[in-house]
Amino acid sequence: MTQWTAVCELNDIAPDTGVCALVQGQQVAIFRQARTDRLFAIGNFDPVGKANVLSRGLLAQLGEAITVASPLYKQHYCLRSGTCLENGQLRVPVYAVRVTAGQVEVAAA
Repeated sequence: MTQWTAVCELNDIAPDTGVCALVQGQQVAIFRQARTDRLFAIGNFDPVGKANVLSRGLLAQLGEAITVASPLYKQHYCLRSGTCLENGQLRVPVYAVRVTAGQVEVAAA
């Protein structure tokens, strides 16, 4: 059974930005894309920079991929798959995210 954790109000996330939340003991970066108003959630830990910083990265669309660029070394992580575009062997976890009654909720195992 999926356990959903409420993390914030949708309006707490400005379009084209991210926030960080602690979900089931994991730091999760949650992003709100302005063009589609879609939410994405990935692990906040940057495997290259070895720091919890991805929520502070910049959103970008590279081809078909909606990405966040790490603020440290600028690797791009696909928000759908978690794969690093510059190094396909690197990946961050991807989490299900939804909005219920204006609350952003994230599912983590």
